[in-house]
Amino acid sequence: MSNYKVSVRYSSSLLDTAIEKNNLDEISKDIELMESVLKENPKLKLMLKSPIVKPQLKFSIFEEIFRTRVNPDTLNFIKFVIDKNRESLLYDIIREFLRLRDEYLNIVNVEISTAYEFTNEQKNLLRNKFEKYLDKKVRLSFKLDKEIIGGFLAKLGDTIYDASIKRQLELLRKQFLKGSLILN
Repeated sequence: MSNYKVSVRYSSSLLDTAIEKNNLDEISKDIELMESVLKENPKLKLMLKSPIVKPQLKFSIFEEIFRTRVNPDTLNFIKFVIDKNRESLLYDIIREFLRLRDEYLNIVNVEISTAYEFTNEQKNLLRNKFEKYLDKKVRLSFKLDKEIIGGFLAKLGDTIYDASIKRQLELLRKQFLKGSLILN
């Protein structure tokens, strides 16, 4: 079975269990915490993938880090993954869980690139526009990119909404070039 299928199977199992036990919010926070810890500590991720480190030690390390910070159900899930020798896929399972959770809650993530920092009012207005347009809850993440001059660039999965001044200038340039060709 492919790693992707395994990740989907385990993460959907965790999602189903969290929904069934009515603790999706708590499990989600735990999984977000684990994702950030793994993202910030590449050595911890490497340890999970190492065939040299015994599974019991891997779980002991995770238990030491997260015992007082996460729900026992979350820790039991991690133990289950490690017991099944799938710890090398744990980060992928975590990422897939977060994706499935967002899909279940009808939330879409939109990455916004702007030339300048948006005010809270502008962020809320943009969020409201996207929520109305997509008919879903929207989670925005912002990053600065001076290249776009002004406006914004929104990335939603594979789709890009380009409302940047740079793009508008490119379109205007093409129109001028097209107009000069017609005049000749």
